Amino acid sequence: MKVLTVVIPCYNSEAYMSKAIDHALVGGEDVEVIVVDDGSTDSTLKIAEDYARRFPDIVRAIHQENKGHGGAVMTGLQNAQGLYFKVCDSDDYLDYDSFMEVLKVLREVIKGPRILDALITNYVYDKQGSRHKRMIHYESSFPQDRIFTWDEMIRKLNSHSYVLMHSITYRTSLLRECNFTLPEHTFYVDNLVAFTPMIYVKTLYYLNVPLYWYFIGREDQSVNEKVMMGRIDQQLFVTKTMIDSYKPSMVKKKNHLEFLVHYLSIMMVVSTVLLLKINTPEALKKKKDLWNYLKKKDFRLYLTIRHSFLGRLINMPGKAGRDATVRSYKIVQKFVGFN
Repeated sequence: MKVLTVVIPCYNSEAYMSKAIDHALVGGEDVEVIVVDDGSTDSTLKIAEDYARRFPDIVRAIHQENKGHGGAVMTGLQNAQGLYFKVCDSDDYLDYDSFMEVLKVLREVIKGPRILDALITNYVYDKQGSRHKRMIHYESSFPQDRIFTWDEMIRKLNSHSYVLMHSITYRTSLLRECNFTLPEHTFYVDNLVAFTPMIYVKTLYYLNVPLYWYFIGREDQSVNEKVMMGRIDQQLFVTKTMIDSYKPSMVKKKNHLEFLVHYLSIMMVVSTVLLLKINTPEALKKKKDLWNYLKKKDFRLYLTIRHSFLGRLINMPGKAGRDATVRSYKIVQKFVGFN
């Protein structure tokens, strides 16, 4: 049994996938690296198969017809043999030293006696052309270097340090026990990876290391703002799917509930601001429809998000209010370093 499965979904990734694979190989035979070729038309499959031949005890290459990022992640999960599970996108990579620290922790954890559901680590916005690389970390919110429960959180997460897929390594059996699935042919499902299984997480461990280096800067990248605006309907679909999966009746701890609400509020902010930046009558109608969707699905959640600081900020009335929201967003964008 492997300690950790690292799934690397690839679609036409020949230009950069080797870095992601090379950095995962440092874990040796405790690690299983599953490279999923999602119907690529370039040399992605050939590169993956070459790694599998050279490192047969570590790397597995799987080819499938194109199913999108979610379909590739699910293929990785279905084939995973590791006790823990992590997704690393093909244009990102895992820091060598941090990866070794993660494996050290997981080796100790699997000895027991407590079961760990999710390991949290830091991630870095590796923005192309930027000398300053912003790291998202959580030492002010999570206890460090031990297993803890939600009621042991130090304080709530702040508005610019939300936990993304990049931060999380899950217990593989938890993902299977909760029947976790992702939609195919859909962008931005990494938010579902970070949100839906977290409803079922009871025990966590925070290791304060910069494990995941999150590359941003290509013009064609899905998280490029212009690309996101062009795919706004997929962003809205994912946001509504997260709202649908929100199950407060299953959550027993206040901090746990606040964690989930925090993520949902960030998704509402991002979706709303993108619609405000598009600024067409259709986009403004979609903004109204999104908030009505939340209101209809869970009125209490709607009130919580709508009357929060961020909720009030992005719903200021009139053109002046919309312009102020976009200006505020640009300031945060520059400060945090996302695309």
